[in-house]
Amino acid sequence: MTLDFLRVRNQRVRQKWATLDGTRDGAAPEENLDGVKDPDFLALGLGATNMMAMLWSLALGRRVVGVEMRGDPSLGVHWNIREDLFHHWGLIDKLMLERYGEENLPHRGDGKLFRLAECFYDPGTAAGAVTADEVVTGFLDTLIGEPSHIGGRIFYTEFIDDRWQEGKPNRVVTVLEPPAPPDKPDVSKVGRTALEALEGPSTFQCAASEVMVLMRRYLEMIEQMDLERGVTPRVRLFTSHRVVSTGTDEDAGYLSWLRREEGFVNCPDGRKRIQIEAVRELDYNGKFRRVRVPGSKTIDLGVPKLFMIAQGFNSSDAERLGFKQEDVKVDHHDGRGAVVAQADYLAGLLEILVDGRLRRRIASDFDKEGNEYWVRQIAVGHEDDAEVGWILVQVPDYKTFDPILAGLVPPGTHRKSNEYRAGVQHLMREYYLEQVSLITEMPVAELEKVQLPYGPKLFSLVEKAGVDARVAVNGVVGGDTFGNGHFLTSGGAITGMIGHAYRVLKYWEAIDAGVEHDVAVRELADGIKQDTDWWFHVSAQEFSQAVPINFGAERIAKIEKATGRDSAARASTIDATRRHRHSLVPLDPSDWRRLLVRSGRMHALALPPIQDTHPDLRGPDMMPMDAKATACMGGDGMTGNGTTGNGTTGDGMADDGAMLADMEVTSR
Repeated sequence: MTLDFLRVRNQRVRQKWATLDGTRDGAAPEENLDGVKDPDFLALGLGATNMMAMLWSLALGRRVVGVEMRGDPSLGVHWNIREDLFHHWGLIDKLMLERYGEENLPHRGDGKLFRLAECFYDPGTAAGAVTADEVVTGFLDTLIGEPSHIGGRIFYTEFIDDRWQEGKPNRVVTVLEPPAPPDKPDVSKVGRTALEALEGPSTFQCAASEVMVLMRRYLEMIEQMDLERGVTPRVRLFTSHRVVSTGTDEDAGYLSWLRREEGFVNCPDGRKRIQIEAVRELDYNGKFRRVRVPGSKTIDLGVPKLFMIAQGFNSSDAERLGFKQEDVKVDHHDGRGAVVAQADYLAGLLEILVDGRLRRRIASDFDKEGNEYWVRQIAVGHEDDAEVGWILVQVPDYKTFDPILAGLVPPGTHRKSNEYRAGVQHLMREYYLEQVSLITEMPVAELEKVQLPYGPKLFSLVEKAGVDARVAVNGVVGGDTFGNGHFLTSGGAITGMIGHAYRVLKYWEAIDAGVEHDVAVRELADGIKQDTDWWFHVSAQEFSQAVPINFGAERIAKIEKATGRDSAARASTIDATRRHRHSLVPLDPSDWRRLLVRSGRMHALALPPIQDTHPDLRGPDMMPMDAKATACMGGDGMTGNGTTGNGTTGDGMADDGAMLADMEVTSR
């Protein structure tokens, strides 16, 4: 059979199939491009930072365009939120009403005016397991007559210090009076610096996705009402689009070089004209890939007066404009000088009623040679919602999760084999649940039965920052794209929404006051850097010091008094190589969007009380059966907490929060 014969036969087969397929026109539908060209403000990336910047711009009468390639917000983590966000939204609501009038603003499904601050928190409405869409549509109000809001209050603020003292286990539990939320937005409090906000206590808790969905719906509704009225839209959103790409990895070489300026086009005066394309997301071989929609046309957005790239900590768009990040180093004053600020954590979402609680724990952990490490855990919940139990646990520097060292698989087992990977995951889950037990006071055996919609996933925090936030005559970089500090205080959300976005408001106010664009954008870029530097400042203690900054300076002083230890004290061993662990468990940022539900029950009961006794001093009668076995085994530096007896598992009984009156300090 000749090659020509095969070609002819295959061509005939394709022609036959084509007669059965009714698809003929693969061209993408034409998009409505009213109000797209030359916007006042262009947001590349529709995360919290850029959507807040769009709202401020809109409130000052600017026309805004947003570009996002991931569709609706889907970030599942929970944020601890300072009250500043409530006040900022209150001022935006006020400015929008004054500028546009109620008839030109969106309304919720129950007919009420859509007010951002009111949807987030109102002392007269209910919290709980409420989504932004349920609030915006008025679903709960219509169905059961119960108005609601998405923000949950923090009722319980607890700090557990389990660090050893003088070679012995020691426990100090500090219970703090929760911050009282404001009854209504106070616009006079708008304008506090990002540093002041970061150093203040967290007042609310809310899913990151719900905070962002609330802003997204507001912007979408304004866009829709303007399009329906036939007027120039104040807002245009492209939520499955990106700046025309330089190509995928497969397009490296000449093709990438030829397309290097296709998305960002240089103007003679140094400004950038920006073109975008529609994309489709594919889940291919375990990774997200995006391709241009076949048949779609490039969309020319023209030259925005100002654009900001805020696309997360890894932005190819910012890199294309020459932006680079550098590692941030911190001097822990332990004799080793400045080292890269880095820490590894395991994150998981358990269906446990953590409730309106912010609980932090710091403890001593020891390797096989007796070196002391400080590890942290944090438990974040949501008021009256038993499905939200975000618990993050720090992994000490020495721990590898190597199944060969742990004796789970024989020496020589290939790292890519199913047996080896299963061993790694087993060790990660085992360690994670042990640490969750210590902060929740729930036995590991009970935690094994709880539904786990996410995790545990290993991820590494490495602080990085750019040198200059300005990347073009008319463009800056903001949010985590410019720099990322420690996340346990929700510092990134606060820095972006309260800091960087508010700087965009000040930019427009400067322009309105007659300040030259170059001067105003220079001040904007410098302000973004200042806010991020403040975030690094408050993040430093999260890598080595004991007390979290978002407890507030006054509360930190109370904890210092209760423990008798300076919050600036540091562990003797902090930084060590993590390369082996990372080679075993590759870190993939896209994992934040991948849910792998481990089925189980919902623990809708209150958490057990925090016990008086340090976990390492609890006798067999105080431990559940699974913890007794762990205590008898001792530690090996891999599956336990070392040879010092730190391998036990915490336990405890029920807690209804009654002990959290004013402030209670108990020293053990």
